[in-house]
Amino acid sequence: MRTLGVDPGTINLGYGVVDGEEEIHMVDCGVINLSPQTPMEERLRSLYAELSKIIAKYKPSEVAIEDPFIGHNIRSAFAIGRAQAIAILAAVNQELPVYYYPPARIKQQITNYGQSDKQQVQEMVRIQLGLSELPQPSDAADALAVAICHIQQSRLNRWLTEHTPK
Repeated sequence: MRTLGVDPGTINLGYGVVDGEEEIHMVDCGVINLSPQTPMEERLRSLYAELSKIIAKYKPSEVAIEDPFIGHNIRSAFAIGRAQAIAILAAVNQELPVYYYPPARIKQQITNYGQSDKQQVQEMVRIQLGLSELPQPSDAADALAVAICHIQQSRLNRWLTEHTPK
């Protein structure tokens, strides 16, 4: 199973590609960086084009996207929601299933603590993927965490299906 994890943002969108059948390993990760001075419509077009290229290059079987955190900054939440919608569109246009995970769930799955900070998430992603250095930048590490969370959840769901009495 190859999973594309996405940490949505309209200025910095993190992506992480992880293979995960028996063991998990990183295929690639990075960040699509856009200028905040660029009009929103142009940034969204660029995000769609770049994500479509990433999907075409790595051919994931599934896409996992972090749900936006709705905090005190509503404007930021709307921007992240727009980036999430672009990621969804890029995936469904390639006929890929899309899964969503809230930040606390990802942190719980990765670090065993739903309120972990970015450094803790980066370190646990490094350990779980067997990397010698922390994945950088943090948006890419967050996207890898989304992909790992999805792979682990999928494994659990398969195990439960196989071991639940009928």
